[in-house]
Amino acid sequence: MYRKILVPLDGSGRAEAILPHVEELAHSFDAEVFFLQVIEPVYVYVDAHGYLVDMSVQDTKRESQKEEARTYLEGLAGEFREKGIRAKALLEEGSVVSTIIDVAEKVDADLIAMASHGRTGLSRVFYGSVTAGVLHRVDRPLLLIRAESGPD
Repeated sequence: MYRKILVPLDGSGRAEAILPHVEELAHSFDAEVFFLQVIEPVYVYVDAHGYLVDMSVQDTKRESQKEEARTYLEGLAGEFREKGIRAKALLEEGSVVSTIIDVAEKVDADLIAMASHGRTGLSRVFYGSVTAGVLHRVDRPLLLIRAESGPD
């Protein structure tokens, strides 16, 4: 039924709540798993005095963030491969929801599996909801679980 499963992650423990479900599905259907982390682009901005903000520090921080994400994703993929599951790590840059949808199409994922952070009220409005954005735009099956509240 499922040959390819896309698993968007943000590095938080809450997002990882989906992993046991993905592992079970991957074993059951002999599916390949694609771990994805999306890094949003940095926008250059002008300060209150009309000066461009020096982005050189941001560039260094950004490269560090990308390297950390690569290491994280490769680690998860390696753990799944040790369990006999075909797994790949994907790191993309862009708008999170749009990139998840684009990658799902690119890898021809049969299922997108993710955990909702379970935010409600003002927290959801302030942070937005990647899960809701994907849910409203996706054209393929979506497995959602609600992650327990707790530390990220």
